[in-house]
Amino acid sequence: MTEFEPNIIAFVCNWCTYTAADLAGTSRQSYPKNMRLVRVMCTGMVDSQYIIKAFMEGADGVLVSGCHPGDCHYINGNYKARRRMKMLKEILPLFGFEPQRLRLTWIGASDGIQFAETMRELTEQVRVLGPSQAKSGMVL
Repeated sequence: MTEFEPNIIAFVCNWCTYTAADLAGTSRQSYPKNMRLVRVMCTGMVDSQYIIKAFMEGADGVLVSGCHPGDCHYINGNYKARRRMKMLKEILPLFGFEPQRLRLTWIGASDGIQFAETMRELTEQVRVLGPSQAKSGMVL
């Protein structure tokens, strides 16, 4: 039997985390290949329904990552994202998903190494949780 490889969707800020992902690649930092990056202009634009839809369609984990608080190019987008993630972590169990499957991080443009480490940590955390309930058809 092969080891479970989680599918992870990452909503990443164009200005910081996406740039850090690019830096990680050009610096030859290795991180799991099971990540799918969705580039957004700001984490404040990531609507809760996008995250729930990702889970319902089979994502084993979701990452939302952007500029450090106070460094947002859109002034307060990351504060909006932080409030949304707090609320989502409270309601995810109602949909049958563990809150540990959702992570919010702040990764600056020059943090390519941190980006790679975060991807490895999240993949390992989700691997321990196992496959999403949505894959087995057990979601509400």
